[in-house]
Amino acid sequence: MSGGKVAPDAVEVEAFIARWRASEGAERASFPSFIGELCELLRIERPQPPTSDPEAVTYRFEYPVRQFGPDGSATTGWIDLYRKRCFVAEAKQLRLKGQPKEILPAGSGDDEPTRAPRGRRGADRGLDVMMLNAKRQAEQYCRALPASHGWPPFIILCDVGHCFEFYADFSGQGKNYAQFPDRHRFRVYLEDLRDPATRERIARIWSDPLALDPARQAALATRRITGCRTPQCRTRSSRLCLKREHR
Repeated sequence: MSGGKVAPDAVEVEAFIARWRASEGAERASFPSFIGELCELLRIERPQPPTSDPEAVTYRFEYPVRQFGPDGSATTGWIDLYRKRCFVAEAKQLRLKGQPKEILPAGSGDDEPTRAPRGRRGADRGLDVMMLNAKRQAEQYCRALPASHGWPPFIILCDVGHCFEFYADFSGQGKNYAQFPDRHRFRVYLEDLRDPATRERIARIWSDPLALDPARQAALATRRITGCRTPQCRTRSSRLCLKREHR
């Protein structure tokens, strides 16, 4: 893990999965606890306690933003979890009809959930609709952020105790938050946290999201190929130096 911290062992990972997979009740209210334990599992910083000044703490739950209606009226919206220049996160809850976790209304009444068990990589329409609505809300929050903050590179959606979805836009314009890293892996289930690479990717999204920008990775690869090869470069890694540095 980054920062020299010891990676979680299999026992710790399994305990986290088991604890939250069995969670019931007011799941959205459990979001702060869920995220706090996830941060501990990933060995990353937990969100900070909020203050009355939104600019004083910009990695926190319930971050306030001003939203304006078509008539110019202003209201205050609350981002479930926000980290400046990293992400906007929106938490939802899914409950299956007739089961302990029944789907709560999402969108119109025509969006009926299936009765299939809530399982890994399920194709449940209720989940898809709920997450789509959550993404739209998160995009609205992104637009409402102070201009000085810029557009966060990531939107994170969370169905507490079930899965995450990740969307990225590295352009800084907030016009195309697309499934990340691709349409096959953008939805991460609790069981997927067994994979160290998945945990590392989420940790990067949390703390160093721009490192995941494909354009930056391509530029880095190009520098490795075309970088400085003068005698001053004593190691292979020093090829990252630009030739102009030795002129």
